[in-house]
Amino acid sequence: MNVLFKLLGAGVSLGAGFLAGKLVDKVWEKSTGHEPPKDADNLENSLRSALAFAVVSATVAAILKVLTERSTQRAIARFHEHPEEV
Repeated sequence: MNVLFKLLGAGVSLGAGFLAGKLVDKVWEKSTGHEPPKDADNLENSLRSALAFAVVSATVAAILKVLTERSTQRAIARFHEHPEEV
C-alpha cells in the first residue's frame, strides 16, 4: 500500500507542478506585461528578468514539493493508524 501512496503522491505532485507552472506564467504575464522569459534564444529578455523568473519558479516548485511530500506522509501515517477508514 505504501507504493500506491507514493505513486499517488508523485501523480499529485506532477499535476500540482503543472498547474503551478501555468499559474506562475499567468501571474508573471499579468504583473510584468510580458511573456515569461523561458526562451533562451530570445535576446530581448534581460538577464534580470530571466533570473527573477527562475527564482520565482524554483521557489514555487520547492514549496509544492514540500507540501506534496508532507501530504503523502500524512496519508501514509493515517492509513497505518486507521486502515479500516480507507
